[in-house]
Parts: sequence; C-alpha cells; structure tokens
Amino acid sequence: MASKVALITGAARRIGASIARRLHEAGYNVIVHYGHSADTAEALCNELNAARPASALCLQANLHQVDRLPDFAWRAASLWDGLDVLVNNASVFQATPFHDAGEAQWDELLGVNLKAPFFLCQAAAPFLHDRRGAIVNIADLYAERPLPGYAIYSIAKAGLVAMTRALAKELAPEVRVNAVAPGAILWPEQETDSARQAEILARVPLRRMGNPEDIARAVLFLARDADYVTGQTLSVDGGRGLFI
Repeated sequence: MASKVALITGAARRIGASIARRLHEAGYNVIVHYGHSADTAEALCNELNAARPASALCLQANLHQVDRLPDFAWRAASLWDGLDVLVNNASVFQATPFHDAGEAQWDELLGVNLKAPFFLCQAAAPFLHDRRGAIVNIADLYAERPLPGYAIYSIAKAGLVAMTRALAKELAPEVRVNAVAPGAILWPEQETDSARQAEILARVPLRRMGNPEDIARAVLFLARDADYVTGQTLSVDGGRGLFI
C-alpha cells in the first residue's frame, strides 16, 4: 500500500481531515488539498508525517479556477508518480431562500459542489486510468430529498450524484466512481439552533448523530475494498433517508 496515493479536496478540516487520516492509516500517501486553511492543512500534514515520514503533503488550489485544475492534478500526481484515489470532498453549504436567491450564490454553490469536481475528475482521469484508480464524491442526503431553503445546494449535490453515475460509465472499466451521502454528521458551523438539531435527530432511526469517521470508513471501503462497485451512492445517515 505504500505506493498508493490519494488526493482529498478540502482536507484540512472536518470531514475532509478525517478522510485523510483514515486513508493514511490504511497505508495511503495523502495529498491534503486546501483553499485558504494553510496553517490547518500544514498541521495535519505534520501530524501524518510524524506517524509515517514523507507520507503526506499539502497542495493549495482555488477550485473555482477551472482552467488551472489540469495543472493542479498534474502537480498532485507528480508528488509520488501517480494517483490512485480522488476524493471530491470540498463543499460549500449555505441557505438560499428561493425568492431571494441570486446568481452569485448559484455560481458559488454550483461552482464548488459540482463544476469543480467534474473538471477535476476530467483532469485527474488519465492518472487514475494508469493506476486503475477510484473516485469518491462526497454528496449529501439532500441530493435525493431537497432541504427547504437550500434549493441551490440541494440541486448541486443532486448533480454530483448524477455525475457519479455518468462518470462511472465514462471511465469504466479502468476507473470506478462512487459517492458517499452523509446525513447528520457535523452541524454546519453557523448552526446554533438546538431545537432544530433535536428535531433533525428525532427523525434519525439510530437516534444519534454520526461522526466524520463514519464517512471516512465509507470512503476507504469504496476506494480500496469495493472492487466490483461503481456508479453507486452509499448513504451514511443513520437511516434518516428512510423518512425525510
């Protein structure tokens, strides 16, 4: 496994950092992509390199700059002479009440949540093809059941699920493409309404939140162990999708 290489976007914090840690623990060399969180990304890479020297590197990129994604993919693949796994984790989550939503919000949410993953997959595909690699997209249960007040975010994540299925066909048989759809894992940083949180958890059959490690284990399964699985979206939501 020492030669396996994984690129995780938005990996400096939260779920992305947990994915990086889990893949690293499984033996992957990891590339921690960040946009603005340089100090946090560097701290994570230092942590991982302390556990296994020369096994983690940070790489900055503005995912909105689609024309620069081929260079970003090339730089990532050049770090360890190849690429085995791409995890499209970077995401933006914000409310967009329908009657007030604007074009700038559309461009921001579709840009990070859908446009960037598509063009990064396109840029990384030759490297993944050479290693018979895998792509794992981080979707959301709201892709199937849109969240009121978050129409544009829900649309973007629905597009990411459709992209997962489309690219599974386009890149087969050399590259597998799957997605993970988290449920209640981490509250949004701006979420402070405890009553709203309790209402959400009441609709989760397992009656508790998940944690980032639940998502990281699902990503590892799809990246490493699911050799005969492609075009699928694995819900990790405590059963919440059964009811909403």
